Amino acid sequence: MLQALLRALLRAFGKHYYTPDPDLPLCFILQILMKRLLWLVIGIIRFRQIVFVSPSASIRGASRIQLGHCATIEPHARIDGYARNPVSIGARSLIGAYTIILCTSHMSTFGIGLRIGDDCGIAEYCFIGAAGGVTLGNDVIVGQYVSFHSQNHNFNDPTRIIREQGVTSRGIRIGNNVWIGAKATILDGAEVGDGSVIAAGAVVNGKYPPGSVIGGVPARVLRSISTKGIIP
Repeated sequence: MLQALLRALLRAFGKHYYTPDPDLPLCFILQILMKRLLWLVIGIIRFRQIVFVSPSASIRGASRIQLGHCATIEPHARIDGYARNPVSIGARSLIGAYTIILCTSHMSTFGIGLRIGDDCGIAEYCFIGAAGGVTLGNDVIVGQYVSFHSQNHNFNDPTRIIREQGVTSRGIRIGNNVWIGAKATILDGAEVGDGSVIAAGAVVNGKYPPGSVIGGVPARVLRSISTKGIIP
């Protein structure tokens, strides 16, 4: 009965592609349902819409945060909504536990903000520094401990200490249907095309065409997914 209820709820909330494993213990399913019910109640109270928000999530500037239908904010996630543009998290997208979204880190620079598309999953312990602007397309999945840094410190003037030389920002743009492996680092100016894969631990700071498998430090295109051919 709980299996049938779980399948019905997944369909109702737009998760048509999920098929619960028939071997899931009933107590596990019940725990998940009770937790999600609590998060739903909190989400409705805080945002006046159908979203799931853990009671331990920390949200600043909620009026500047736009959550899509059935979006989820997991425990101890911290979101700063203070930016020039609204922080937008798309329908059915998830912000993992202990993930930090920081738009304005210093009063000298009011941040640009963050846009996450629909059906994205940001895993636990990620960091998104969106002061210079970060955009993720639809269907982007992000592994644990991935970090986005959309600003660079200036350091070309040897007569001044680095922390006094200010910052530059070009922003970060990730296309649709991209998988970013655990512990990857995405630096300011990075642009990743649709349908790409970023290997775990990669340091990404360039522009990469659609359908690329990207890896290394610094990251380079290893091969094309569309052709399966090795790119020299």
